[in-house]
Amino acid sequence: MTGSQTKQAYAYCRAMARAHYENFPVASLALPRRLRKPVAAIYAFARTADDIADEGDDSPEDRLRALDDMEHALALLEAGGRPEGPVFVALGDAVRRHHLPVQPLRDLLEAFRTDVTKKRYADFGELMQYCRHSANPVGRLLLHLYGAAQPRNLAYSDGICSALQLTNFLQDLHQDYAEKKRIYIPMDDMERFHVEEAHFAQRRSDLAMRRLVSFEAQRAMRILHAGAPLGKALRGRLGLELRMIVLGGNRILQYLQSGRDDVFSRPRLTRADRLRMVWYALKEGW
Repeated sequence: MTGSQTKQAYAYCRAMARAHYENFPVASLALPRRLRKPVAAIYAFARTADDIADEGDDSPEDRLRALDDMEHALALLEAGGRPEGPVFVALGDAVRRHHLPVQPLRDLLEAFRTDVTKKRYADFGELMQYCRHSANPVGRLLLHLYGAAQPRNLAYSDGICSALQLTNFLQDLHQDYAEKKRIYIPMDDMERFHVEEAHFAQRRSDLAMRRLVSFEAQRAMRILHAGAPLGKALRGRLGLELRMIVLGGNRILQYLQSGRDDVFSRPRLTRADRLRMVWYALKEGW
């Protein structure tokens, strides 16, 4: 593989990251420059798999077959081979150059397979198992890139990533149900709070639904706080970025917990929220 091809592959991944930027620190100037290319490659891999699982009109069988093809390419990469395509060219270079483990990438594929086949979760343990594959691998890969993948840091990272995934579920109640008929709130919690699928279909924000969302937000906040010490353990730009992410997630969860009239509307951070986040993120780093 020539240097020119690798450079073009990274450029492709960076363009994909900029086009689809969400809650992933690909385009952030807080991310150290040396990590931006490998992070973009990881993002492009995840984005490609996500699109296979969710976009277009392919049958579930075709989607699963395409995800299997991606796993075969990972196996080839791990064995020292060089899969084709710009995403895998860039990803392969990042794995070799930064000695990244391949298992977290496999875990991501497992989450996307779950998206194809599963739309309900019986209990919180089942939902957290999904988060273990869908969210935690990203944090683990970033720690490996940063040279900070010690066991305690990995455990903190898992808490933060799972909590942010749960937060996204609570922000996207209407979107997930309207577009994919998915409900990411455990069924036993829904039964406990006397909430039915009709609440999602009708966007019904009655007292039962508000109490359920508040309960889920409180639980996600406890998990987020358990992982928050990682923001102080990591120094430099990544520590600052992480403290900002934790503070932002915490503020969103406060909104979700507050019993808003419409729990199906997505809460937005205000300018005042963002200024406070910057202040506290800097203050905690001193």
